[in-house]
Amino acid sequence: MVTPVSRSRHRPRAARVAVAEIPLATRRTTRQPAPTAAEAAVPGHFLCPISLEMMRDPVTAPTGITYDRDSVEGWLERGHVTCPVTGRPLRAEDLIPNHATRRMIQEWCVANRALGVERVPTPLVPVSAADAAELLAAVSAAARRGDGPACRQLAARARALGKESDRNRRCLVAGAAARALSSAFAQLVDRRAWAALTATGALEEILAALVVFFPLDEESRRHIASPASLDAVVSIMSHGEITARVSAAVVLREVASSSDAQCLDAMSSETSGIHDAIVKLLKRPVSPQATKAALVTAYYLVQSTDRAASRLVDLGMVQLLVELLVDCDKGTTEKALAVLDSLLLTEEGRGKAYAHALAVPVLVKKMQHVSDMATEFAVSALWRLCKNLSGEGPCKAEALQVGAFQKLLLLLQVGCMGVTKERASELLRLLNGSRGGVECIESVDFKGLKRPFV
Repeated sequence: MVTPVSRSRHRPRAARVAVAEIPLATRRTTRQPAPTAAEAAVPGHFLCPISLEMMRDPVTAPTGITYDRDSVEGWLERGHVTCPVTGRPLRAEDLIPNHATRRMIQEWCVANRALGVERVPTPLVPVSAADAAELLAAVSAAARRGDGPACRQLAARARALGKESDRNRRCLVAGAAARALSSAFAQLVDRRAWAALTATGALEEILAALVVFFPLDEESRRHIASPASLDAVVSIMSHGEITARVSAAVVLREVASSSDAQCLDAMSSETSGIHDAIVKLLKRPVSPQATKAALVTAYYLVQSTDRAASRLVDLGMVQLLVELLVDCDKGTTEKALAVLDSLLLTEEGRGKAYAHALAVPVLVKKMQHVSDMATEFAVSALWRLCKNLSGEGPCKAEALQVGAFQKLLLLLQVGCMGVTKERASELLRLLNGSRGGVECIESVDFKGLKRPFV
């Protein structure tokens, strides 16, 4: 009888030790990679029928279908008036939070945490139209009583709710939040209780809340542009805390950029003090947002009346803008060039720019490599300077020295349109007659030329 022999006894020794001799770094393993969150199968009843994603804030319609709140509200906001699944009529007011499903989703997330699934947070209760109306009515009532602390508390509540979610913001906007807050601001300042209002911070909080509910309608703008309200906003922008100054600057920008003639006339009056406040904010900036807002306000004021342009030129706005343009970001550059170009429409503005050592070099530098808008304003400003100075004056010679002729040629070759093309071509003709004997400087040391603004 033949005794069975196992295969391992007949395997060559070299084959038996081959596996043991393979380095660990190159050995293949049979272990599978750990499953990821994407591999965790989400139960079908946790998925929204609209987005087909796991619901985070499930709500149930009267039709019995459960949706994610953001998805179904977005569906209704796009003009639909029926349930996406059943086709029956549906309103946003009919949606009811489905707490049971939400808790089941949260429990499933916790159970699958090892797979990388994050727990869905408990959603905050959204503001209803009735809640918004009640809150805004309370703001108006507190303002009529002259109750600064109550107005501050209610305005802070409205601002927090508006920032909490876009849905809350839309609900408060629909309830005329901006109108209620601006009216409250006007009523409080009419009482002339400046010391008490400043101590409570009611005005500052109302301005901060107004920013959340832009844009302002006509009535809201008129409230802010009233003489008493405007004085208060300008005072806050000049002397308030940093956050309050930013809010005041942004509110003034919103009012000015509406191009409301009545508001702009009120803002341009010499008694408003807005011109001094703008210059002060630009000389001692508190934030990029406030700087840009002040520049936009200045632009619309200058566009509305020559009186505002003359006042800003007298306050040193031209020199301040030139200094600002030496080193600033794209958005600030565009806005500063727009204001400077408008100020150069006046003879006084051109004289101030011509007297500044950095004006021409900065304009030539900003003609390229910023944006099309910056190019348009820089070419226009340089055109105003050279065109309105008679003869082959130092302004043209300085422009040639810093490479204006070459940059204008390149600009026309690359391509520019409309008024910019016309002014660039005219600038070339103006500069061409002054080219003899002028040496072009390849680069300009702005730090070396920079003078402190006084």
